[in-house]
Amino acid sequence: MRCIVQKVISSKVEVNGKIIGAIEKGLNVLVGFKENDTEEQLNKMVKKILHLRIFADEAGKMNKNVLEIQGEILLISQFTLYGDTKNGNRPSYVEAMSSERARPLYEEMVKRMSEFIKVERGEFGAGMQVEIHNDGPTTIILDDAN
Repeated sequence: MRCIVQKVISSKVEVNGKIIGAIEKGLNVLVGFKENDTEEQLNKMVKKILHLRIFADEAGKMNKNVLEIQGEILLISQFTLYGDTKNGNRPSYVEAMSSERARPLYEEMVKRMSEFIKVERGEFGAGMQVEIHNDGPTTIILDDAN
């Protein structure tokens, strides 16, 4: 599992010109699943994202998490996070989990995060346009190995 986590002042996702998810201050999270990902890894990733201390405290240090600032999350599935270009210029996606297996993990991730925070979402498998107003900019890459 790989996530690109961006601290944002706002973010939104559109499908066919219609906004289907939008947040204000919080995190834009792009998530990709690989073939052997498990629910245990998903639980660890959810915990890591919710407790990632990348928001400023009163002293201006990155010391608060998205829960502490009462932020929001925009969670978007993105299998292309597992694009491999080692053997040329056209990415191979053989490491990416099939959509049939990835969809339930994505839905479970939305559900688990929603227990703690407001979560907006993209549309699994759809062509989406994502607008991200990165704050900082602050972008963190999380792999299941983190």
